[in-house]
Order: sequence, then structure tokens, then C-alpha cells
Amino acid sequence: MDQQNRPLRKAAPAKRITLPRARKPAEIREIFERFRAANPEPKGELESVNAFTLLVAVVLSAQATDAGVNKATRKLFTIADTPEKMLALGEGTVREHIKTIGLYRNKAKNVIALSEKLIAEFGGEVPATREALESLPGVGRKTANVVLNIAFGETTHAVDTHVFRVANRLRIAPGKNVLQVELGLEKAVPPEFGRHAHHWLILHGRYTCKALRPECGRCIQNDLCDSADKRVT
Repeated sequence: MDQQNRPLRKAAPAKRITLPRARKPAEIREIFERFRAANPEPKGELESVNAFTLLVAVVLSAQATDAGVNKATRKLFTIADTPEKMLALGEGTVREHIKTIGLYRNKAKNVIALSEKLIAEFGGEVPATREALESLPGVGRKTANVVLNIAFGETTHAVDTHVFRVANRLRIAPGKNVLQVELGLEKAVPPEFGRHAHHWLILHGRYTCKALRPECGRCIQNDLCDSADKRVT
């Protein structure tokens, strides 16, 4: 039988992902009560001196650690803490300052381009709306959410890999992708915890509820967690 006349094989059915059921509101409240009791005023770990340097730091943090970004930006932000000063440095100098960060060449281009746009369209100020922030080079939804939360005090839920993991493991807002988790958190997190929620989840995922070896023995949510990833010690 020649190739053209071979019968077509049926494609294997796509594997369905079944999400766990979200927790009851009272259980979610208990989770955040515990987070607040352990750390009443959680802070982001990226260093910045104003809304502009925060924006730049978050853009640089994509596929990089906060510690690595801080190491690269400490000197940069002492000489360029406004779009005008950053633009005056030029892409080459910015690139030299951040060359220890992954994807530094493209990130340097974005930092210069967003500085130009801030000056041209926003009077050199960081805008306070998601739509305007996402119009800037290198700025996506997660970056916009971080800036809106930290710089402008809005209740937003920036979903990175840590937030995604913890929200699913603890069944606060189960989701197949970051947008599903973000929208789930908007509905699930009690309003009084909204401002700090993503900080608690990031820090918990970074230092306790780790991807490969979660430290369940010292987790403040241990008795509430029924994740398949839980390590019994």
C-alpha cells in the first residue's frame, strides 16, 4: 500500500485535566488569617525607590530572581531613577548594568523604549491603569498587576509561578493557567486580605511550598493541605 492510500490514524483524545474543587470561603479565610498572623505586613523583595524604578525592576525580573535583579539595579537606580535619566544613559550603558540578568539585551531595549514612551505619552510618570501600563514595552499583565498593587495600592493578584502553585495546592483558586488563577483569586480572597494576598502566596511558594521539595513539616497550612504534592514527614 502506498503512502497516499494508507488509512489515517485517529488522533489520540486530548487528556483532560480535572481541577480540584475550590475550598469553602471559611477555609480560605482561615488560610489568610494564618498568613496575616505570621507576617502582618508582607513586602515584595524587589528593591526600588519610586514607581518608575519598581516598574523597571519588575520588567527585569522576568525569568530572573529578585536577588539577581537587586544586585544589578542597586547602582543603576542611584544614577537613573527617572525615565529621563534612564534615557540619557542609553541602551548600551543600561545593558552593561544589567548584563548579569537573563535576557539582558532585550530587557535593556525595553527599558529604554518604555522610558521613551513614558516621557512622550505620560509626562514622565508611571500610569496608574492596567491598560496604560500594558501599552509599555516589556510590560504584561503580571507586571502591571505588581505595579498597581505596590505603587498605587490597588488590590490586584499578580500570578507568577509561586502564586500559581500555591493557589492550586491549597485549592484557594484552582486553575489551568495564570489568568484562571488570577480571576479565581479575585473572587476567593476576602477583601481585607486582598492588598497583601499575592505577597503572602509568593513568599510561601518561594520559601516553604517549593515546587520540587515543599517543606511541609514547617508549613503553617500543613493541616489544611491535601495536595498530592504534600510530603509526609
